[in-house]
Amino acid sequence: MPRPAAVTSDAIRATVLTMLAEAGDPAPASDARFRKIISVRKLRARLGAGDPAMLSRHLNAIEAELVQAGVTGFAVPDLPPEIAQQMRTLWEAAVATQLDGVVRLRREAEATAHASEEAQHNAQLRVELLREELAEVRGQLTARDTALAVAHTEAAAAAKHVATLEGAVAELRSELAAAEMAARDGTQAHAADLATERARYDGLSRQLLRETAHQRETFQTERQRLEGELARAAERLQALESLRERLLTELAAERSARQQTAAEATALATVIGQQRQTLLRVRTGAVNRKPAALRPALATHMPKTGASRRKAR
Repeated sequence: MPRPAAVTSDAIRATVLTMLAEAGDPAPASDARFRKIISVRKLRARLGAGDPAMLSRHLNAIEAELVQAGVTGFAVPDLPPEIAQQMRTLWEAAVATQLDGVVRLRREAEATAHASEEAQHNAQLRVELLREELAEVRGQLTARDTALAVAHTEAAAAAKHVATLEGAVAELRSELAAAEMAARDGTQAHAADLATERARYDGLSRQLLRETAHQRETFQTERQRLEGELARAAERLQALESLRERLLTELAAERSARQQTAAEATALATVIGQQRQTLLRVRTGAVNRKPAALRPALATHMPKTGASRRKAR
């Protein structure tokens, strides 16, 4: 909503004087005459803006001023001056008293109206607050009713569950009694079986002790026999070690002889190859060129070949 334009006190006073002048009574002698000519609604319509409360305050001040001036200018015709003066004084006093009473009543009425408005505003605030509190209380009551309904439902379900559990407990108690009876019977049977097994165990234990003693004697005898065999085996092992050393020595000598024989065979193969080459050259006509060189070579290689054959044998 747009805020009304500000109106100054001078503009209000000028407008009021203009309206009184237009009505032909610039200084009315009573407030009734003034209110007949000027009102807050007419003044606001003439100004086109303004707060009604502010216009009312300015209008009251202007009214008191103009009505007092009108009373001052009051004159009674065809009367002696003394009587007229007394009547004027009496009239002024009456008008002043009336004006004071009217102003006081207006102020009281305004104060009462303001207090009423404030009380109404406070009452409205209290009503709104009470409405909010009532809404909150209603919400709390609704939530409480819902929770209560849920609690009732849960209580009914819990009661059913308790009844079911009580039946199950009764069944379990009967089963427990049967199990205890079976356990007692089983304990007695177990005690009897345990006594039987203990007697059997004692007999087996004595038999085991006898067999253990017999096995210990047998083991001792076997141990002595095995120790003798181990001593003889150690002697045979020592003899075999000596034989092994001798055989290894002979094997090394045999390997050396074989290596030497292989070397001689290689040398012989080389000589034979050379001789074959010489024979080939002889066949191709090289005998005439080197007859003297071939004979010493043959004479040199022949004794070595014989010695190699003897070593191989």
